[in-house]
Amino acid sequence: MGFTNRISVEEFEAVAMPHFNDLYRTAVRVIGDRTEAEDLVQEAYLEAWKSFHRFEPGTNCRAWLFKILFHVIHHHRRRWFALKFVKESEELLEEVLTYEPPIPEHLTDEDILAALEKVPGDFREVLLLADVQEFSYKEISDTLKIPIGTVMSRLSRGRKILRSQLAPLAGSTGMTAAKSVGAV
Repeated sequence: MGFTNRISVEEFEAVAMPHFNDLYRTAVRVIGDRTEAEDLVQEAYLEAWKSFHRFEPGTNCRAWLFKILFHVIHHHRRRWFALKFVKESEELLEEVLTYEPPIPEHLTDEDILAALEKVPGDFREVLLLADVQEFSYKEISDTLKIPIGTVMSRLSRGRKILRSQLAPLAGSTGMTAAKSVGAV
């Protein structure tokens, strides 16, 4: 392949390929399209292979691959959306976040995934990495190249938005929100 590294295809596959399904599922949730997600994961693995000679054995390969994946996803978004970023509006967040119902126990996976699709992308990325992939704040910070404080803020807001999306579903299935202590 023209590389002067000592890493064999077998070594790369042994350390990187076990994480393929996690990367693919996350890409589908972030992008919302299975075909595009597959292309982006393949591109991430190509980039990982090209730079595998810089990977330090014994470190967290999974986190390294997620960092590459999110770099590829962000590059993809810049290419297709020409830097059209939606700024967070404090008024909008306050309207969405005023009521924080608990997450019901009897919702289906489909209900939760549909609600997750409605969470804005920046918050959804952090939710997926923290709550689904179980990355630490530092790993998420490194992966998305954002400060840890932003990770914590987006995670908190993302969870609140997700709860607000799930509350009507819970009510329609007969579940009721727990009343807060001291409510009259």
